[in-house]
Amino acid sequence: MTDAASIPLPDVQQAAVLHSPGDVRLEKLAVPEPGPREVLIRVAAVGVCGSDVHYYEHGRIADFVVESPLVLGHEASGTVVAVGPEVTRVRPGTRVAMEPGVPCGQCRECRTGRYNLCPEVRFFATPPVDGAFAQYVTLDEAFAHPVPDTLSDEAAALIEPLSVAVWANRKARVEPGMSVLVSGAGPIGLLCAQVASARGAARVVATDVSEHRLAVARRLGAHETVNVRERDPSSVIADADVLLECSGSPDAIASGIRCVAPAGTVVLVGMGDPTVPVPVDVVQRNELWLTGTFRYAHAYPAAIALAASGAIDLDGLVTARFGLAETERALRAARQDPTALKVMVHPNGTNIE
Repeated sequence: MTDAASIPLPDVQQAAVLHSPGDVRLEKLAVPEPGPREVLIRVAAVGVCGSDVHYYEHGRIADFVVESPLVLGHEASGTVVAVGPEVTRVRPGTRVAMEPGVPCGQCRECRTGRYNLCPEVRFFATPPVDGAFAQYVTLDEAFAHPVPDTLSDEAAALIEPLSVAVWANRKARVEPGMSVLVSGAGPIGLLCAQVASARGAARVVATDVSEHRLAVARRLGAHETVNVRERDPSSVIADADVLLECSGSPDAIASGIRCVAPAGTVVLVGMGDPTVPVPVDVVQRNELWLTGTFRYAHAYPAAIALAASGAIDLDGLVTARFGLAETERALRAARQDPTALKVMVHPNGTNIE
């Protein structure tokens, strides 16, 4: 654990601020003061998510529009350096993975435990809430999850997408002995496949259009892979117990559903065209369970435990690293390098052995 008492706290920090599509500027901002139940965190590592790239390129995602300068980044880790007067759960010096969405705690969804569906949730890097491409952020102490020293800063940041995969597998009720089809071998798909294996799936098949990503899937434990440019996935698996659809592709959704066994489960994880056609005849004829996912709830502790156990390889997903001043390069990296998986930004400099 870091001794935070010796860390001087500045009044001013640097942050990468999105002003408009394609316009990110390194600016000086005030270091925020933690509220009564908040902690101040010195940011160590932030993963670049597809949503960050979308905001950078288009300035909006659906109804969420960047109307004023916004700090992106929500997959983050760091060290607590100061706490508010009512904080009891964590103390300065604690390394944490940041769960980036703080719900209201009062609405029907929060009261029933579905806080990921809270309509008033304040989520990092979702307009108008600033994210973590900054040197310091504040966060409600309940969402600053301590991590063991065995996890790197980058792995701790990637607890966020791992929680997406944990939640998707929970929704699918993946159990030992099941067969699981994962369509889309990007970071979320690769994590979904790893979590399915960790939950005891006897057969995990991953599909994608990229041979590079399929090779990574095999390295990370997928039993079989299918390049859907060359073969229909039904030629490899036609009786999957579960489909975890992580691509958002209309073709992948349609073909994947046709690979699910009667009474199987389809979980839509990837986001794409909001009007994707679904083969309703197959869903009805085979009595498939079809559901979606939106972020996660109560998943961080399980994700941290999985990563700490060694069952999930998070560090192996990292393909590039940038400093805060290079945030714009980081946001463009995935488009420029087809082999890129998870790009990381280190707002306070890298410290990688």
